[in-house]
Amino acid sequence: MWRSLRPIGHSDASGGYRRYAWTGADADCRLWFQAQAEARGLDYEVDRNGNQWAWLGDPARGDAVVTGSHLDSVPDGGAFDGPLGVVSSFAALDELRARKVQFRRPLALTNFGDEEGARFGLACVGSRLAAGQLSKEKAYELRDAEGVSLPQAMERAGYDPDAIGPDPERLARIGAFVELHVEQGRALDLTGDQVGIASAIWPHGRWRFDFRGEANHAGTTRLVDRRDPMLSYAETVLAARREAELAGAVATFGKISVEPNGVNAIPSLVRGWLDSRAADQSTLDQTVTAIEKAAREYADRHGIDLSVVRESFTPVVEFEHALRDELGRLLGGEVPVLGTGAGHDAGILSSVIPTAMLFVRNPTGVSHSPAEFAAEDDCVAGVRALADVLEGLACS
Repeated sequence: MWRSLRPIGHSDASGGYRRYAWTGADADCRLWFQAQAEARGLDYEVDRNGNQWAWLGDPARGDAVVTGSHLDSVPDGGAFDGPLGVVSSFAALDELRARKVQFRRPLALTNFGDEEGARFGLACVGSRLAAGQLSKEKAYELRDAEGVSLPQAMERAGYDPDAIGPDPERLARIGAFVELHVEQGRALDLTGDQVGIASAIWPHGRWRFDFRGEANHAGTTRLVDRRDPMLSYAETVLAARREAELAGAVATFGKISVEPNGVNAIPSLVRGWLDSRAADQSTLDQTVTAIEKAAREYADRHGIDLSVVRESFTPVVEFEHALRDELGRLLGGEVPVLGTGAGHDAGILSSVIPTAMLFVRNPTGVSHSPAEFAAEDDCVAGVRALADVLEGLACS
């Protein structure tokens, strides 16, 4: 499975992956998922929001156990973030069948669409729509860098954008969702454990900072006559690092758009996106407020107009303790429990159904990069752990 999936969306230039929502690479990933489902005799379907499902047993029975993750990527992302959870879900089913277990609850494997938000700027679009955390109206406002709207992209890919929206009937059939994911940090490597259980997801959000100045000639405009928004933006990037360090949070300006984007032109607009996360809400609020305050001071100093818009936000997610504790029991009680600063579909769905997460060791701690890695024996340990959990939850 891993060998057949790995070439899809791979960039020889960067060594990373470019699997963006509703593109050709995304379509190939979806065909791969469908083929894996049908090869195992599972009932395959796509829901109204473009999420893929593969069912063993009758979903109408309710109280189903679901596992899976996503197949899309960040720009030039690694091979494991998302796909490891999907590949492992199929491998875990194979393991359960090899054990000849008897299922007492329906089982589903899933691939949630547009988890990374690389194209339209909002993470977990598929699960947010299903859980009612993203309205149809707001979804229709999403656009990519080329100005293509989400409904246009869906329609071009052969899906019906008029159908998107909350999916309470489907989610009501699910009794538990367990997502396996490569760890996006080094906690397990430091403890020497192959597999861990998630305790919580930090609150996190994305803010867009628009610095508007005045376009002018880079060679003839005196420094004192310039209204250069790049200066305010650059100072804000440094302020974000400083304020995050002081608060014990993380803050990153990882995406930038410049107009008119000419080498010999002073910009008229610098648009930067801030991603910030912290262990608790008050720390996150403190950090972002301090960054915005600094940005406004810099903008005023240089005669720049600044607007700040919060484009997305996810509050702290405490995974259901009963399900989390059950995972620990099924895995022998010696599995480390750790928090994470990364968002996931399991975090979105936790607002409507019981969810839990398993992490597989990442020896480098690197993620959202071609250098992301998990050793084969750790991946196998993750599959076995997931199979143990699914057997305990769904089988007699």
